[in-house]
Amino acid sequence: MAVFTPLGDAQVAEFLNRFDAGSLVSLEGVPAGTENTTFFVTTDRRELVLTLFEQGEHEELPFFVELLDYLDEHRLPVPGPLHDRDGIALHSLADKPALLFPRLPGKHPKAPNLAQCRALGDALGRMHLVSQRFPGHRPNPRDLHWLLPMHHRVLVYLSPEDQTLMKDEVEIYQGFFGNAPELPQGALHGDLFRDNTLFEGDRLGGIIDFYNGCTGDLLFDLAIVINDWATEADGRLNVERHDAIIRAYQARRPLTCVERDAWPMMLRMTALRYWLSRLLVVYVDPPAHDLTPHDPEQFRAILLARLELGALPLPEVNA
Repeated sequence: MAVFTPLGDAQVAEFLNRFDAGSLVSLEGVPAGTENTTFFVTTDRRELVLTLFEQGEHEELPFFVELLDYLDEHRLPVPGPLHDRDGIALHSLADKPALLFPRLPGKHPKAPNLAQCRALGDALGRMHLVSQRFPGHRPNPRDLHWLLPMHHRVLVYLSPEDQTLMKDEVEIYQGFFGNAPELPQGALHGDLFRDNTLFEGDRLGGIIDFYNGCTGDLLFDLAIVINDWATEADGRLNVERHDAIIRAYQARRPLTCVERDAWPMMLRMTALRYWLSRLLVVYVDPPAHDLTPHDPEQFRAILLARLELGALPLPEVNA
């Protein structure tokens, strides 16, 4: 979230006239973020978030609207987009695609406690349970099919040891997942880091920023969560946070035997996914705006920890 396209009060007030959301009281640009322009909008009736889409494939935006509508209808804590009086959510403002959302309560948890981990695991389990019936389809843009060609683009910037590490890992994933039975499929968040959640104390106020949303292996989503939420600064897994998330998740959607077998490899592959994507931003495809990219070293350390120590034992259902 950030402000790359400035807007005036009159523009936003006119935009709000399309919705049954009240009249503009105040408009505040949100400075943090990396890709899209975001404003907090206060009307005489409610608090809203206005997002203008600066980058990405705009033709994919209807998928995100449909996914958020679907999850909102199933009472997941997501910001279901506002639809205008004609039932349309996606509009244009300042020549950019625009969506209006309810502003969900809470703040990002910098150091999640066990209650917050349980709340997140429960919500993700509920989401994956219902998302298996979501009718939309968008292939995972950052799965193994992406890793295979993209890792070659960063090898020249790596040490010989890291080149070997990355090439060996991708080859191992290709062999493992190419021969493994299909994993349970459904709609994913695709980027469920701590800063894409909002908490009021221990209560999960919302899961936000679904712009990496897609359909694919449900286990991919869970591995991203564990690699962020349950990992210490040195890359090692924290047993208590790991088990809190997994137990709460499995109370909603127990992992299958196939998923349990694939779990250690999925943790490794999602760690390399972020190591690679961050390397690409640093060396190959810098952001369009003057922003500081995330440090790739964080996920290199996570990958090395998963290789050295392996995955933690998965709690049994109802254990």
